[in-house]
Amino acid sequence: MTRLWNDPADFADEMIDGFVAANGRYVRRVSGGVARSTKTPEGQVALVVGGGSGHYPAFGGLVGPGLAHGAAMGNLFASPSTQQVFHVSKAAENGGGVLLSYGNYAGDVLNFDAAQEQLRAAGIPCQSLAVTDDVSSAPVSEKHRRRGIAGDLTVFRIAGAASARGASLDQVARLAAHANERTRSFGVAFSGCTLPGAPEPLFEVEPGRMAIGLGIHGEPGLRDADIPTADELAALLVERLLEELPDGVDQARGARVIPILNGLGSLKYEEMFVVYRRVAQLLEAAGIEAVDPHVGEYCTSFD
Repeated sequence: MTRLWNDPADFADEMIDGFVAANGRYVRRVSGGVARSTKTPEGQVALVVGGGSGHYPAFGGLVGPGLAHGAAMGNLFASPSTQQVFHVSKAAENGGGVLLSYGNYAGDVLNFDAAQEQLRAAGIPCQSLAVTDDVSSAPVSEKHRRRGIAGDLTVFRIAGAASARGASLDQVARLAAHANERTRSFGVAFSGCTLPGAPEPLFEVEPGRMAIGLGIHGEPGLRDADIPTADELAALLVERLLEELPDGVDQARGARVIPILNGLGSLKYEEMFVVYRRVAQLLEAAGIEAVDPHVGEYCTSFD
C-alpha cells in the first residue's frame, strides 16, 4: 500500500512539485503539469502527452529531449482537464503545432479532444492520438476500444524522435499512429493497489492468484489463475502476443521486435529479469530478433 502522504487531496500536486524539484534540468512546472526546461528549436512539433497521476514515469517522467515536450497531469487515476491540456500545450508549443497523445480512456479522450479544438481555435495546428495497445481489453475487430498501458512508451518515443528529426506535424502523427498499430501488450496483476489515504485497495486479487488482463485502474480482466513460475508467466505473455501479429507482418519468424517487460509497481527488478531471461529464449526460439529490450517500470499503478 502507499504509506507516505500528507493530505491525500494534495498528494498529486505535491508529487509533481517534488518531481520538478528533483528533475529541474529536464522539466519545469507549468499550469496543468510539466513542460521541458530545455530549449526547443523553433518550428519543432510539440508532443504533449498526459493522463492521470499515479502511473510514474508516465507521464511527467517521459518529458525531455527526444521524448515529449510536455505532460498534462491529472489527479490520481483521473484525466487531466481540458484546460490543463490546453495550458500545457500552450507552454510547450513553439511554432510547429502540437500532437496530443494519451491512453485510450473515456475521460482522456473527452478532454484531450476538447483541448485539441481549443488549440485549433487559437490558431495552433493540432492532432491527437489515443494509444490502444492492451489486447485483453477488446478483440482485434474492435481494437480502437483497447486501453493504452505500457504501449504509451513506444508511441511517445517514436513521436518524440520524429519531432526531434524535424518531421512535420502530419509526419509525426502518421509515425505515431503506425507505432500504435504495431504495438501490443498483455498484462497480469498479483495484487490490488491502494490510493493515498484510502482505507482499502481499489481492487483485490486473492492471495496466491493472479488476475490475467486486469487494467491498471482495476478494470475487469479475463480470468484469474494460480500464480505461475517465472518461466510459465513468460510463456503466457509471449504466446498471447504472438497470437496477434500486427497488420503488415506476415509471420513472426524473421521479424524484429522491441520487447518491453513493464513492472506495474510492486514486482522487483530481479524478478523481472528472471522472467525476461525466458522471454528472450522464447523469442529466439520463434526466430524473432529482439532489438533494444526494455525491462523496468514505464507505466505503473502504485503498489
